[in-house]
Amino acid sequence: MRLLSAHWPVDTSLGRACAAWPGDLGPSAVSMPLRIAGGLHALVLGGDALAAVYPPHEADDDALLAAVLEAMVRHEAFLQRWIESAPQTNEVRRSAVLIPAAHWIARRFALPFMVSELGASAGLNLNWDRFAVQAGEVRLGPGDAVLTLEPEWSGAVPVPAAVEVVDRAGVDLNPLPVGDVRLFAYLWPDQPHRAALTRAAMAVQEASVVRGDAVDWLGPRLAAQPEGVVHLIQHTVAWQYFPAAKQAEGRARIEAAGAQATERRPLAWLGLEADGGGEGAGITLRLWPGDERIALGRADFHGRWVRWAG
Repeated sequence: MRLLSAHWPVDTSLGRACAAWPGDLGPSAVSMPLRIAGGLHALVLGGDALAAVYPPHEADDDALLAAVLEAMVRHEAFLQRWIESAPQTNEVRRSAVLIPAAHWIARRFALPFMVSELGASAGLNLNWDRFAVQAGEVRLGPGDAVLTLEPEWSGAVPVPAAVEVVDRAGVDLNPLPVGDVRLFAYLWPDQPHRAALTRAAMAVQEASVVRGDAVDWLGPRLAAQPEGVVHLIQHTVAWQYFPAAKQAEGRARIEAAGAQATERRPLAWLGLEADGGGEGAGITLRLWPGDERIALGRADFHGRWVRWAG
C-alpha cells in the first residue's frame, strides 16, 4: 500500500473508480486501501503469478511494485468487482473482547444469552462461547474450547461467570460460506497463525447468518426476545460500514426496544468500533433497563491487545 500510494495507476478503470467513489475512503469509513490489499491477496490465494512476490517468498520493493501493477492490469475487472464489497475479515481474535464482555454481562443479569450479530460475515464470532481467552492469569471460557486467544491484556479481568447461549444468529449484506476466499484474503500471508485460528473456528460454525440489511433484520429479532433471556446485540468493526441513515435507524430501533426491557428481559448492545478516541477501537456497552452506558476499554482492531476498564 505504501508503494501504491506513490505509484497509483490513476489513468485506469480501477483508478477512476476509486477516484469517483463517494465519501471517505479511509480506515474509519470504506477502507479502500484494505479492499485493494484484500483483492490482491485473493489473487495470490487463487494461484496468480503475483504469489511469487508474496510471503513466504521474498522480493525487493521494485519487484513487488512491478508485479502488483501488472496484476492490477491483468485482473482489473476482478478487482473492480472485489472493491464493491466491504472488507470481511471475520477476525476471530475479536472474540477476545466479546468473551470478557459476555462474562461481565452474565455476572450482571445471571441469564442465558440470545445473540444477534450485525455484519456477521461467516458468523465465526457468533461462537465466542466455544472459545476461551487467557486474560493475564485468568482464563475465561470452557475447558474444552476449540481455540484459546491470548491477547496482551492490561487492566482488571471480569470475574468468570456461568455463560450459556441458547440462541445465536447473524446478518450480513454478503454472508460468506465457510471456506470462502474472502475469509482468508484479509488474513495476510505473513500471519499464518490467524489462518490457523480461523480454520479452528470454522470447524464449529453452525450458526445461521442470513443475507439482508442488518437494521431491517434486527427488528423481528428484538421482538422475538423471550422472558428470562438477555439479548446481546454485537458488532465488531462493522457499524462504520452502515450508511449514516441506517445507523440512525438502527440506534432508534435498539433504544425503543431498550425502553421496554426489564430485569428478566434485558437488552445489551456491545460494539468494538473505530471512534477516533485513541489507539485501536473503543469497546462500548449499553444496557437496558436503565440505559446504562459503560466504556469497557479499548482493544486492537484484530484483538492483539485489550485494555480493559469495565
